[in-house]
Amino acid sequence: MIFDLFRKNRLFFLPYALVLTVFGVLQAFYSQAQLMQWVNSRNSPLADLIFSYFTYVGDGAFFITVCLLLLALVNWRVGLMAFASFALSSLTSEFLKKLVFNGSPRPLKYFEHSTFQYHVIEGLDIHSYNSFPSGHTTTAFAMFGLLAFLDQKKRRGWLWLLLGLLAGYSRVYLFQHFVEDVFAGSLVGTLSSIIIYGLMSRWATQLNPLKEN
Repeated sequence: MIFDLFRKNRLFFLPYALVLTVFGVLQAFYSQAQLMQWVNSRNSPLADLIFSYFTYVGDGAFFITVCLLLLALVNWRVGLMAFASFALSSLTSEFLKKLVFNGSPRPLKYFEHSTFQYHVIEGLDIHSYNSFPSGHTTTAFAMFGLLAFLDQKKRRGWLWLLLGLLAGYSRVYLFQHFVEDVFAGSLVGTLSSIIIYGLMSRWATQLNPLKEN
């Protein structure tokens, strides 16, 4: 079952494996502060606007909306499977964030007394603690990963991945999380959807998965 999932969704998993490798190597050679400074210093008014809004695709409310749409437009079983993915990924993220790594400083707190002239968007609510892992990234990868698995047009796998990556990047760009937070969040979200899809896909897709155009 799992091997078949990886084989069918190779256009999601292969690029994702490459991204994990690249960012794994970067984190081995550069500190989280250096990676954050590199991203933060490459800002623009257009990127500020885009990422300020795009980051909301990683919000729990957005995933719940997608769950409801799947329930109404695809079938109720797929909708419940999406809710299960949301629940598992969210609970895992909150467990790690609030119990295992409770109080981990976010960039704003970490650079509080630094000479680094960081860029933050005016009016943006930036948090100071509970940085690891990134909850928005966890949600985005749980959602887009599941949609990739459900999508019968498998050549779109890279597009679902790209949406997840952009959501993760937005968290670093907006000075909300370090790269390691996003890296871990993507793994938690993706693994959550793999587990839920593996457990529920046969039951959920009996009534029809996402249709090919």
